[in-house]
Amino acid sequence: MISIGAVVALAILALLTQVVVVVLDRAYPPLGEAVTVAGARLNVVELGPRNTTDPPLLLIHGASSNLEVMRRPLGDLLARNHRVILIDRPGHGRSTSSVDGDATPDIQARMIAEALGKLGISKVILVVHSLSGALGARMALDYSERLAGLVMLAPVTHPWRGGVGWYNKAVTTPGIGRLLAYTVTLPLGLLLVGPAARAVFLPQQMPDGFVKDTATLLLLRPREFLANARDLVTLKAAVAAQAPRYAEISVPTTIISGDVDMTVSTDIHSRPFAAAVSDARLIVLKDVGHMVQNVAPDLVISEIDAMIGRIATERASAARAATPRRPIA
Repeated sequence: MISIGAVVALAILALLTQVVVVVLDRAYPPLGEAVTVAGARLNVVELGPRNTTDPPLLLIHGASSNLEVMRRPLGDLLARNHRVILIDRPGHGRSTSSVDGDATPDIQARMIAEALGKLGISKVILVVHSLSGALGARMALDYSERLAGLVMLAPVTHPWRGGVGWYNKAVTTPGIGRLLAYTVTLPLGLLLVGPAARAVFLPQQMPDGFVKDTATLLLLRPREFLANARDLVTLKAAVAAQAPRYAEISVPTTIISGDVDMTVSTDIHSRPFAAAVSDARLIVLKDVGHMVQNVAPDLVISEIDAMIGRIATERASAARAATPRRPIA
């Protein structure tokens, strides 16, 4: 039986959590356009010129983050010359979700494809990081007509040994999970979020101000923490189910990973994915960890530009081939 003292302590923690949520929401208000799709309202931010003939670049973040992780510095740099679209995945950042089962890559791929249709965008070059590697692969499988190309940064693509952290399983446990999320998660998270973020950057150093500049603290809000945990606990089964289909992927694909990534193993994910996809190019960066878009943004941009150039060349060749030749007089 729970003591009165424990009940009072949980009540205080719940109140503190709600106060901090209000503070965080005011500190990081929505900056983009809300696009309503089946099961979610997705926050979409657009950067760069709109009048380019090149395919727009759609950047999607991974776990425990939001679109600001892809915006700084990669999105801002790309926007100097390209139309860039950034989306908070369902339940993350400034996106909301009304579906508890929205964690799997196939459902999130459907939501993003629907959002592109509502934005009037036919094809994009999709740039994904970490967990969203599974989402990018799924879009290439189920919505290839929406992709002109695929760029994978330290992607998750295959099942791995082990789990995803006991706390993710705990907060997704019926009953007790929501209690944890709305009481102890945020206070503890405030203490742990900095060290956790620094660990993801290893062996590189985390940039100064990274947690603040990328609105990482939004993760600690109960509804987002629950969404993130659901993403993670369902991910292994999801990639195990879709990995046998990777040979079906036909869109031009570039994978960039670090050889000492301790968060997402290049040997378990990037190398097998590159081997399975016929039109794939794999680049492994020496002595680089998980945050390749922060460590080597110029390289990532050059590879994206190379893909855009290839697409333009193929488009021009197809146009010439389709043009009827005049008969020789």
